[in-house]
Amino acid sequence: MPRYYFDLKDGNGTTPDEEGLDLRDLDAAQDEAARSLGGMAHDAVATLSGSGAEQMEIEVRDDAGPVMTVRFSFAISRNKVS
Repeated sequence: MPRYYFDLKDGNGTTPDEEGLDLRDLDAAQDEAARSLGGMAHDAVATLSGSGAEQMEIEVRDDAGPVMTVRFSFAISRNKVS
């Protein structure tokens, strides 16, 4: 099984994955990256106060180098402040 690494890139810089995961193929790596971004997006929304925007991505690589980038961006715009 190939080993894939998931490097996080967000507003705080890049956090490289030093361990990686053994996954059956690139489709499984894509699913893992998408699940991870979903969880991170949930956490980021919880920390935004009022309005804000965030973009984050995971660069997936194998032992030969980058194989894909999964990117997620969102914005919160409140029409009324309570």
